[in-house]
Amino acid sequence: MAHHPTGKHHHTDPDTQGRAFILAIALNSAFVIGEFLFGFIANSTALMADAGHNLSDVLGLTLAWIAMLLSRRPPSGRFTFGLRSSSILAALGNAMLLLLACGAIGWEAIGRLLDPPPLSGLIVTLVAGVGILVNGYSALLFMRGQKEDINVRGAWLHMAADTAVSLGVVVSGVVILLTGWYWVDPLISLVIVVVILFGTMGLLRESVQLALNAVPPHIDPDAVSEYLCSRPGVSAVTDLHIWGMSTTESALTAHLVMPAGYPGDEAMAAMSEGLERHFSIAHSTLQIEQGGSNHRCSLHS
Repeated sequence: MAHHPTGKHHHTDPDTQGRAFILAIALNSAFVIGEFLFGFIANSTALMADAGHNLSDVLGLTLAWIAMLLSRRPPSGRFTFGLRSSSILAALGNAMLLLLACGAIGWEAIGRLLDPPPLSGLIVTLVAGVGILVNGYSALLFMRGQKEDINVRGAWLHMAADTAVSLGVVVSGVVILLTGWYWVDPLISLVIVVVILFGTMGLLRESVQLALNAVPPHIDPDAVSEYLCSRPGVSAVTDLHIWGMSTTESALTAHLVMPAGYPGDEAMAAMSEGLERHFSIAHSTLQIEQGGSNHRCSLHS
């Protein structure tokens, strides 16, 4: 006997997130063009590097948006879970894009640090100030969703990192205006690269884990096992598997050792509802085994 609940569990409104992606992509695409042109005119590596980073962010935002759309496609005969896991791949891809962008910015900044060229501090400051507004607003669009979905978190991290880069460029522009120290421009770029790398490693680690079907970080597998063991009639829990179907949905399969004739459909439904309520596991398959088992539940007080 097995029980397969089919309820869906969504924390954020997909339509709202979709509008956020479209708006952020449009704003950042326009800003990339303008920033690169002004960076070229001002001879600022920080502005041109930031434009390149913003371009990677546009690609990352587009990737995350497409994955969100794909994850909403219904199951088919070939893809029985639908394309939910595309959001995991997008989060992993975004982490890789951030790492590549950091490498490109760092490489260019080191070259400029060794031989800093003159640049226009005023243009640098004004353009980067616009960048703070564009990137900061884009980050706010994903602020809520990034707490529950690492695909959205990848988009948010891109925008938050860009806001930090633009802020750093403003600082370098002001310093150059006041002192004429052109080497400050690439130096601040390197500092910001370190900050971005620090934030990216968490996204990379979590997306790789989900891609390898690890238990999602917000779920404690021991607590899940103890919950199932505490249900009436359950003497053992075996073959317990928990994994992320997408960046927002989790699934579970388990064998429950129980006496013959026990439990009824209502008790099974209650277990599945409890898994969703307590652990946000909306897709669970519980298989009943009758008879003995070498594994026994061991509950801790």
